[in-house]
Amino acid sequence: MNILLSNDDGYQAPGLCALQQALSSDHHITTVAPERDRSGASNSLTLDRPLSARQHSGANHSKVYSVNGTPTDCVYLGLAGLHLNPDIIISGINNGPNLGDDVLYSGTVAAAMEGRFAKHTTLAISTSSHTQDHIESAVQAVQLLLARIETFPARHENLVLNVNVPSLPPEAIKGFKVCRLGRRDSTKAMVQETDPRGRTIFWLGPAPAAADAGEGTDFHALAQGYITVTPLHTDLTRYQQLDNTSQWLQGADLGQT
Repeated sequence: MNILLSNDDGYQAPGLCALQQALSSDHHITTVAPERDRSGASNSLTLDRPLSARQHSGANHSKVYSVNGTPTDCVYLGLAGLHLNPDIIISGINNGPNLGDDVLYSGTVAAAMEGRFAKHTTLAISTSSHTQDHIESAVQAVQLLLARIETFPARHENLVLNVNVPSLPPEAIKGFKVCRLGRRDSTKAMVQETDPRGRTIFWLGPAPAAADAGEGTDFHALAQGYITVTPLHTDLTRYQQLDNTSQWLQGADLGQT
């Protein structure tokens, strides 16, 4: 299988390198990833300067490119600039989880979403630990999903499977659980400091705690030791509110303000 790998932690990130090493013995791997950590870049594109792709040596003669752009830039460049034709696009293995609202900010998920028109549903893979302990569990999860992807009923739809793997040894993981996204608390945290010139600066604080983390959510399943799998799609239309919105705007006329 021809696989395009990307991530948001950078082309030298341990999770990406572990996945490249494991998959390159059985698949044709091309990695196109940011030259540095671009976590939180979401679906942003670089439009104010040109992109460059530097080639590096990869495991088992696989190709590796580092790009001076965002995760979305990387997949876009891989498809439209390097003219790759992958069977599937995999983003990760991310350093830390992408649960609930995280998917709105995640460069890992964004890279997978940019590949949504590939031949198969794309995969966004993350681990529950920022230290990436037991990375072999996430690698094995990817290998198992790849082995079954041909039988996924919606494999040709424009979907992303958002996968979070507990940082546990493989034998301690309870299995896979399909679940919905939870939700984090709405509280925002900022850390205020002063730079050496006396100016006030701000750091974004840590991610808020979960507010919706009950049974059936990705937060709950991951905490219980399951690999979470959540199908995502890019159509943000709230179909349930189309009629209500239409009725609300009925009779509205700019000439009658």
